[in-house]
Amino acid sequence: MSILITKNTKILVQGITGNEGEKATRAMIEYGTDVIGGVRPGKGGEEVLGKPVFNTVAEAVVAIPDITTSTIYVPPFAAKSAILEAIEAGIMQINTIVERVPIKDTAYCLAAAKERGAHIIGPSSLGYINPGVGRVGVVGGPKEQADEIFTPGSIGIISRSGGMTNEVSWQIRKAGMGQSAAVHVGGDLLMGTTYADLLRLFEQDEQTTAVVVFGEHGGSYEFEIVEMIEKGEFTKPLAIYVGGKFANTLPEGMNIGHAGAIVERGKGAAEKEAALKAVGAHVAEDYEQLAELVKPYSS
Repeated sequence: MSILITKNTKILVQGITGNEGEKATRAMIEYGTDVIGGVRPGKGGEEVLGKPVFNTVAEAVVAIPDITTSTIYVPPFAAKSAILEAIEAGIMQINTIVERVPIKDTAYCLAAAKERGAHIIGPSSLGYINPGVGRVGVVGGPKEQADEIFTPGSIGIISRSGGMTNEVSWQIRKAGMGQSAAVHVGGDLLMGTTYADLLRLFEQDEQTTAVVVFGEHGGSYEFEIVEMIEKGEFTKPLAIYVGGKFANTLPEGMNIGHAGAIVERGKGAAEKEAALKAVGAHVAEDYEQLAELVKPYSS
């Protein structure tokens, strides 16, 4: 069993004819994911890496009705229309790597997705991978690198940072364990899929015995984890590292790094760590400790 991706997942790439879209298409195909085609207005009838290109998502869905997932590689100004086009076409899972999407556009898309029962992973998400099953996006990098980092196992990985998705997964691999899935949720202020959303999936996943989260001082999503554990909605061992302790010394509202790293008074790294410890989560002093904290629970 796995989350987000199965052997039956069929991917549509919006923006497939661009450099990044083609790069992502190649990465997914090389990892064994079933990319069925792509979309680029005005390019219908062409091919990229042997995959058909359609003018619209609606055309693609008519031609290939069993599309399960769309991944979006378009400029920031086109992200809103691309996401809404996928939602309107009935695609239920949408990953977008696009950065710098205006927050009002993201909020509108998240509301539209919720209304239709669709799920957005991102914005600003490199994607997600189930080792040995498939991947959506470019998380892990080229296949040779991904094969060194990821191997099938029982530890779920959730990260706000794309680079740390790979690094934490590598720490797990070096410690003799493997991953059930690794998800880069994206670094924007608004997250289409939150830690809590993924923990619900990992809770139901028989393959996953423990979960690692790489969090940060910005936002308040870690407090949703606290609430879940308090309510008994997540019961598996959880190890978490909350980055950015130094941010407590900075002015309230300061943005550090990406949009999701805004300092909010009373909800910084120290407060998050205290709340997580109080409900029994294993809180790491540094990210390299995460593997050590979950190793007793791996299978």
